[in-house]
Amino acid sequence: MLCVTIGRTRHKYMLAEYQHLSEIGADLVEMRMDYIGRAIDLRRLLGDRRAPILVTCRRREDGGRWDKTEHERLTILRSAIASGVDYVDLEEDIAASIPRYGKTKRIVSLHNFEETPDNLEEIHARLAALDADIVKIALMANSFADSIRMLRLLKKVKVPTIALCMGELGTVTRIMGLAYGSPFTYTAMSSDRKIAPGQITFDMMKRVYRANEIDEETKIYGVVADPVAHSLSPLIHNAAFAHDKLNCRYLPFRIPPDELKLFVKWCQESGIGGLSVTIPHKETILDLLDEAESAATGIKAVNTAIFNDELISGYNTDYRAAMDCINAALDNQNAVGDDRLRGRGVLVLGAGGVSRAIAYGLRQRGAMVAISSRSLERSETLARELNCRALPWEARYDIKPGIIVNGTPVGMHPNVDETPYAKNKLAMLMKTSDSVIVFDTVYNPEQTLLVKDATHLGAMVVSGVDMFVRQAAYQYKLFTGLTPPIDLMRKTLRVATSPIKYREEEEEVAETADSDD
Repeated sequence: MLCVTIGRTRHKYMLAEYQHLSEIGADLVEMRMDYIGRAIDLRRLLGDRRAPILVTCRRREDGGRWDKTEHERLTILRSAIASGVDYVDLEEDIAASIPRYGKTKRIVSLHNFEETPDNLEEIHARLAALDADIVKIALMANSFADSIRMLRLLKKVKVPTIALCMGELGTVTRIMGLAYGSPFTYTAMSSDRKIAPGQITFDMMKRVYRANEIDEETKIYGVVADPVAHSLSPLIHNAAFAHDKLNCRYLPFRIPPDELKLFVKWCQESGIGGLSVTIPHKETILDLLDEAESAATGIKAVNTAIFNDELISGYNTDYRAAMDCINAALDNQNAVGDDRLRGRGVLVLGAGGVSRAIAYGLRQRGAMVAISSRSLERSETLARELNCRALPWEARYDIKPGIIVNGTPVGMHPNVDETPYAKNKLAMLMKTSDSVIVFDTVYNPEQTLLVKDATHLGAMVVSGVDMFVRQAAYQYKLFTGLTPPIDLMRKTLRVATSPIKYREEEEEVAETADSDD
């Protein structure tokens, strides 16, 4: 089940959100009574039950907002039980003082917003002994190892248990918990209504991750990065899995650099099918693989890892996708021949993983590549490895390339008013050639300032959406062996990154917002 947590300061807005959630199919709604700013009227809140209700009234020391007396709080909880509410949440220290009554199920909980203690089994045993129908343990993850321990706990216990790690490092426990035996997992009403760190929205859990349908047979894939919350890869891969009716899910894994080895080992033990690999792991994961394609070893970076029996294989689909994009642009310019890139001047902005892959592909095809990034040292290192030229960032306008590739995050949402290559400089370059190609690897937004400037000036433009979808499609083929639904993947990405979508989301939030809250 998916439990949606709502916390509003006024009864009418709590009820409005509850009614909305019941209409869109929420399995369970947690009403946080500690959020209500006035005298709590349980009859009003619990009178018209359209979906099962969990009542919680959390003290500040437990991560809540309750600021009245403890006597009043206990009265609220006892009254909720007396009204026959479906579930009630009781902290460990009060569970023994509130007896079981009627059909209300008791969730005995413990929260720690600082850490995940070592004695998880001991904590669980204490909570289970307090006449618990469900044990809830919610702890802050300070490492991915904390999440691993929490999932292992879920596999061991006999009493129905919700064991989750809060924070971005604990995302996997919220999504995979149901498959490990949790009776339900907590979600948020919307992105601006998150009650606890790391909560995922109900829409994402139901529509994208299809968490209620995850079972022991579900094959897990994902993207490994640090940070990872901004990634749109889960949207397009999960849309493709659903389209092909595959019992597969694609999750975000935030893994700090010092835990990458541990994470890869966990992937092998847990039967993970494959990974998209991005910043900062593209280069360091190479040492953890059993084999890698020649392009990946030449680039010295991997963006895809496939787990097959005992072997971990590495690939670089950035390289393939980028070359496809550039070849398509050359086709549009009616450039012909297998050597049409030979001798062509290219300026690659950035010296990270995607820049490395593109520069490698261009050099393999004989292009004259110059690398320029804000770190001259990194540019020089990459240039030496690929036998090309390095330029200081301030000298990037000193050459007249036929192709400009932006491999930096400059222009990425939310910094949409930035560009790595000034419009007036691009205009000057266009005066010397009518066949300039501008390739921006940023995909959110698709219409970056660089893309807008290049389009306005008449350059041939390659967008980051095209490359992102192409590299994801290659990954999907490696993951599944199936022909990827590219049009669906492209549409999903564009919907997620379009300004219209942002406005619709803002309007939806505004409809449920309350200036008195």
